[in-house]
Amino acid sequence: MPYPSVAFLPAPPRALFLGSYPPRECGIATFTNDVVESFDRVFGTRSDVVAIDEPGAEDRVYPPNVVARLRQEDPSSYRRVARAIDAHPAELLEVQHEYGLFGGPDGSWFLDLLDAVSKPVVVSLHTVLPQPDAAHRIMARRICACADAVIVLSETGRKILTDVYGIAPDKLHVVHHGVPDVPFGTTPGAKARFGLQGRQVISTFGLISRGKGLEYGIDAMRSIVERHPEALYLILGQTHPAVRRREGETYRQELAERVAAYGLQNNVKLVDKYLEFEELLAYLEATDIYLTPYLNPVQIVSGTLAYAVGLGKPIVSTPYLYAEELLADARGLLAPFRDSRAIANALGALLDDPWLRRTIERRAYQFGRQMTWPHVARAHAHVFQAVLAARAQPAEDVELVLPA
Repeated sequence: MPYPSVAFLPAPPRALFLGSYPPRECGIATFTNDVVESFDRVFGTRSDVVAIDEPGAEDRVYPPNVVARLRQEDPSSYRRVARAIDAHPAELLEVQHEYGLFGGPDGSWFLDLLDAVSKPVVVSLHTVLPQPDAAHRIMARRICACADAVIVLSETGRKILTDVYGIAPDKLHVVHHGVPDVPFGTTPGAKARFGLQGRQVISTFGLISRGKGLEYGIDAMRSIVERHPEALYLILGQTHPAVRRREGETYRQELAERVAAYGLQNNVKLVDKYLEFEELLAYLEATDIYLTPYLNPVQIVSGTLAYAVGLGKPIVSTPYLYAEELLADARGLLAPFRDSRAIANALGALLDDPWLRRTIERRAYQFGRQMTWPHVARAHAHVFQAVLAARAQPAEDVELVLPA
């Protein structure tokens, strides 16, 4: 969907944003921060945030733009925060929604907040299950019914919500996951920064958990190094905090043991650190091929994959829903789930054929121009304006469609 340029947009509505937020280390926190920063940068605004705290986060220190804190596992917090939202001068609330961020079965306490907020609400859904159980289906339909508008981060998500959940299409808006707006370029300078000159760099970044399928990427490197001893697979990122609380570093240790057992210490490196934005971009710029061997076939969004597309990286991925959408039209290569041989074949095809790599890079980069953060900011403003315009219509002119 094309959105107006900044020159043709009036001042956007003042929005209050709700989601997990840095210094919390999770994908939604990073995403919320990026949405807020891009919105404020494009429109010259100063937006406030309601941050979601997981248990044990009481002592976390947030930046000054965090004006309220929702305590995930405190039922009374939802009503208190709803009152704070209505008292805030913002014209509407925008929520970055992930079921695990909210308390109650399937995050059902979020509905208490929605019921209590009188302002217009826009909900961005980061998880849309294509085969939900009855309870989850009801929960998703109720969220969509309560929201004035629903943003999804892929066309696949919109199709699932209309076909499976029965959500009215005019309530849904596709706004792609944002990506940095950086020039299309080569990697030598970035490689020099990390001492990677002469290496063919394959990378995966993000918070680590078993669902990432990283063991299959490591397995694939066994055959890759036979033909390309200069190849290096970088697994970039810390263990997900929730995983670390539950099982410690056992998965990372298993990966390290696998690397040692295969004698791949010179060809696979686990970089155990939380990457700040500039360092993350530098690693991606040093990357020749990006790999996502994820195991969840119904994953409808991946910030890491979006970033790799936006930077114009040739990508090898398993065929989860978001990868099938973003890598369509020869913007990347797909390999079956849990198939290290197929992953190795796809990686080998790109390593052996520089022309193929360059062709895929250009296609990916061109597609990613619609996903840059300034474009995402304008798209959000467009949705916000549409919501306020709909609220301003006389009641008799508004047809309210509620899912059964």
